[in-house]
Amino acid sequence: MTIKTFSLGGDLTISRLGFGAMRLAMSTFAGPTRDPLNGIAVLRRAVASGVNHIDTAGFYGRGAVQANELIRTALSPYQDDLVIATKVGPLPGPDGVPSGQATPHQLRALVEADLRTLGLERLDLVYLRVGGMGGPGGESIAERFAVLAELRSQGLIRHLGVSNVDAGQFAEAQSIAPVTAVQNHYGDDMELLAECEASGVAYVPYFPLGGGRTPLDTERLGKVAARLGATTAQVQIASLLATSPAMLAIPGTGSLDHLEENLAANDLRLGEEDLSELRGTRAR
Repeated sequence: MTIKTFSLGGDLTISRLGFGAMRLAMSTFAGPTRDPLNGIAVLRRAVASGVNHIDTAGFYGRGAVQANELIRTALSPYQDDLVIATKVGPLPGPDGVPSGQATPHQLRALVEADLRTLGLERLDLVYLRVGGMGGPGGESIAERFAVLAELRSQGLIRHLGVSNVDAGQFAEAQSIAPVTAVQNHYGDDMELLAECEASGVAYVPYFPLGGGRTPLDTERLGKVAARLGATTAQVQIASLLATSPAMLAIPGTGSLDHLEENLAANDLRLGEEDLSELRGTRAR
């Protein structure tokens, strides 16, 4: 696999095609747990293939099957260039869905829990994930982000990110401490993507393969996929990487076969005709 890279915070070189750990433990927050041995195999294969960016969270899992513990079991002792990003802020409700939000006073314990379950002394990247299950905007994040900034100054966190934010919240965080990555729902705010690119900040879309609020245009994806002899998922991943040099993709899976399919997207080349088709600007 030909690795495309991004310089995170100016001091961490990471693969632009990373791996999202949400589906290691279960397919959905409400779904049944998966065989942990499958998750361990998927993680080891991803890293062996050149992926060095793992995106996780302490609320990814249920009961004895937890993504962070699978990562530690599969990959520890960690290779020197492996970057593990995590998110804090959401609190799972009784149904296991992370619909609540931590207070500023609860954030340190969440960071310390991630350090413990991952077996790390410092976290490479910690996102403040805000807004519960809703969309971005509508609240100040300053007090909570300041807590993470203090933990960074204490050496527990290397880089800071924000997730599920609008432009105002991004600016608010930037006024407190450097933000190196934004993780937002795919397609929510392309102006914020442009701002991230201009500022050297990574933009990491979640649900880029249609798992979220906005369904993909499968007709356009299907046409391009058929022309290239690829799958629609591979075309979508390749289109993300072609959209901006600041864009990082973190497709996740609990299947080795699906992992291989996703990894192959890294070498898929989209021409101008393909990209125009996907944007809906190709002449008919």
